[in-house]
Amino acid sequence: MPSGGARMNSGPPPDPEALRRDRKNEGEWLVLSADGRTGKTPEWPLAEASPGELNLWYELWFKPQAIEWERLGQERLVARYVRTSIQAEALEAPAALGTLVLRMEHELFLTRASLAHHRIRIEQVDPPKIASAKRRSTSKSRLRVVAADAVEGTDPAG
Repeated sequence: MPSGGARMNSGPPPDPEALRRDRKNEGEWLVLSADGRTGKTPEWPLAEASPGELNLWYELWFKPQAIEWERLGQERLVARYVRTSIQAEALEAPAALGTLVLRMEHELFLTRASLAHHRIRIEQVDPPKIASAKRRSTSKSRLRVVAADAVEGTDPAG
């Protein structure tokens, strides 16, 4: 085995907010809409699908990454991922299926590390502003300091 040198996936993933100036521009980041893909879900391209496969298939095609899958024509890869993922969830599934699912997730940009590796970001969406409700008073906030001599029947000497 060779020693030293860069290896695929070695080191930290790219960071779009990095401040290093000595790095040459390695390309722009692809920004995907946080709203996800809109439009009709593609037809299932493999042999007959189980209900579980179809549920996962439809769910995946609403993700932001699906915009790229459609652009790259990866419908069959997504379908194979769905089928393999469902098989890997079975109780008696071999560990190799789990490893295959992890690799496919990387290819389909389904993990944070794979998004960074492929220089893809999902746009940030500002959380909806919640109307400020009147704060309830707490028992602690209702307490007030009372001078000892103001309380009737108490001896200020203690």
